[in-house]
Amino acid sequence: MKNAFIQTYGCQMNEHDSRRIETILIREGYTMTPEMKEADLILINTCSVRKNPENKVYSLLGRLSRIKKQKRDLIIGVAGCVAQQEGKRILKREKAVDLVFGTDSVFLLPKMLKEVKAGQRVVYTEWLPREKKIQNFIPSEEIETGQVDGGKAQIAITKGCDNHCSFCIVPTTRGRLVSRELDNILVEAKDLINKGAKEIQLLGQNVNAYRAGDIGFYELLQAVSNLKGLGRLRFISPHPNDWNNELSDLMAAQATIANQIHLPFQAGSDRILQQMRRGHTAQEYLDKISYLRKVVPNISISTDIIVGFPGETEAEFRETLHILETVRFNLAYAFVYSERPGTRAASFADDLPQEEKDERLQRLLALQKSIQSELLDSFIGSTHELLIDGAHPRERGAMTGRNGGNIPFTVVNDDLEIGDLVTVKTSGRKEFSLIGELVS
Repeated sequence: MKNAFIQTYGCQMNEHDSRRIETILIREGYTMTPEMKEADLILINTCSVRKNPENKVYSLLGRLSRIKKQKRDLIIGVAGCVAQQEGKRILKREKAVDLVFGTDSVFLLPKMLKEVKAGQRVVYTEWLPREKKIQNFIPSEEIETGQVDGGKAQIAITKGCDNHCSFCIVPTTRGRLVSRELDNILVEAKDLINKGAKEIQLLGQNVNAYRAGDIGFYELLQAVSNLKGLGRLRFISPHPNDWNNELSDLMAAQATIANQIHLPFQAGSDRILQQMRRGHTAQEYLDKISYLRKVVPNISISTDIIVGFPGETEAEFRETLHILETVRFNLAYAFVYSERPGTRAASFADDLPQEEKDERLQRLLALQKSIQSELLDSFIGSTHELLIDGAHPRERGAMTGRNGGNIPFTVVNDDLEIGDLVTVKTSGRKEFSLIGELVS
């Protein structure tokens, strides 16, 4: 029996791909281990959206090369976005790596492993033709092999993106947008519900651009949210351009669709948004949020923000702060701009000092922390339905769960089990989460 270890960097789509890889490896006779040092096969599923995760990958490969000198039979593989982007260059740079495979090649892993065991170093990064890409998105024999963890499951419904935002590497690493057929998705969703999934999250780099024939994202959401036995339906990440009031109305009408959305706005300045090729103005974003809040008053909203985009002035940065103050996000993921080779923005003049970028980021994070703290305070005394998703990592006798707005809770109760849907009253809070008392 051989042991396998997977290290995952990046987004929920990478997490989803790693779970698929795990299923394949178990079928191939491997046992998954949480300890890298015990593994006979180590796969790194990579992210190249920002420079820092890419640096982590090469740092880890450096450490693994030293381990392989002591453990000659160790197989080392690189998957995901860095693999798709770099391909053969990884094999040339890192002699310890045995296989490199991109985002279209996950289900070819058994074939790759046979070739590696036969003494080859392999690279699979060719793009599939569009029709084959759709068929191979989740092959028919793999549809009912999805995993449920903590009462939750994920379904990838789109792959790639056609927006070509000037800062984004996704079209290069994930390719053009393709969408799975509705029936294909529904078969997987029903299988996951039968396996115990109370909550399903639909995944895509631009999830609400989904279109398969005459079926758009609205029809897909409606169909999945009506499935018997499903408690909650989430989706990530939608693009503001493809969001409309009809989708907001559907969220209001369908109780199964969670009262939570992650809607990146990236910057508050219209000039910067134009440079980013986002395709919308700040006011158009605010108008869509305003309508969503009107029809779903308890909506929880999170976002992504880029600080220090090339040419951003202090006044334009303050426009970003204005969006934070206006919307009052429950959560914001903010990062200093990271230049990505091959993107349009990589050619932009960037003369803003790093210290100033870092200082702006700290100002933004301080503002968001203040807003988030006030919002958490406002929940004290309110009642929520939680999906219990695990044991608390530090508190004995306590479980963790999330409400429909995806806000984390701690509940002290020894009798709760993972996957339970329970009602709690908010009795207090921690720095970034709430404390709930079970309502009998």
